[in-house]
Order: sequence, then C-alpha cells, then structure tokens
Amino acid sequence: MPTETFRSKVDRWLVLILAASALLVLVGVGAAARTGEMSLAGAAATVLVAAGIPVWIFTTTRYDLSGGTLLVRSGPFRWSIPVADIKSITPTNNPLSSPALSLDRLRIEYGQGRAVMISPNDKDAFLRVLETHRRAAV
Repeated sequence: MPTETFRSKVDRWLVLILAASALLVLVGVGAAARTGEMSLAGAAATVLVAAGIPVWIFTTTRYDLSGGTLLVRSGPFRWSIPVADIKSITPTNNPLSSPALSLDRLRIEYGQGRAVMISPNDKDAFLRVLETHRRAAV
C-alpha cells in the first residue's frame, strides 16, 4: 500500500496568535539590540528560535499512513503508531497541546493507555484510508 499523507487542518486564529507573538518578539528583541541590552548574536538566536520553531511546526505537521503504521509528525516531534494497536478514534475539540493545528481534532487511543490528538484537513478521507490500513493489518 502506498504512503498517504494528510496535512493538518489550520485554524486562522492560531496563525494570527503565532504571527502576533512573533511580531512582539521581533519588536522586543529589536529594541533590546538597539539599546545594547542584548548582543546581536543573542538577538539573532532569539529571533531564530521564536520564529523558527513555529514555522517548523506549521510546515511539517502531517499524518502519514504507510505499511500498517500511522506516523504523526510535527516539528521535532514524532509518533509512530501501529494501526493494529489503535483502540478508538473519537472527535474532540480538546485544546490540550497536540500535533494538531486546529481544534477540529480526532483523539486516537492506542497501545496501553496512550493517546494522541490530530487534525487532518480531510477527516473523512483520513478515516477511510486508516480503516483500509487497519483491515490490511489484521
């Protein structure tokens, strides 16, 4: 079965909050660098982290189904879940931290009491493909 990739749905409010936060960091770091309160190297490192990590997460959050495995990726984080270990999938709007860029989420329970929340852009297609992989894994 070929790998099928599903990007995360993205809520606009989240983009606005992260953009505003990055702008505030840039303004603060710029002011600190101009007044000499922060070195140029420190300012560059702060900007790199403050802007780099959110961009990394936004550009890499996805869900790959391949060879009986659901691979969840988001920035530096990875979850590898055998589809045969999935116990339940339920819709949720839980705001807790997760590899999801939207509150329109699916909670996937798997293994021994483990769970992850994801937000595939096309939930119906994701669930159909996941079910195909689950049947093939049995």
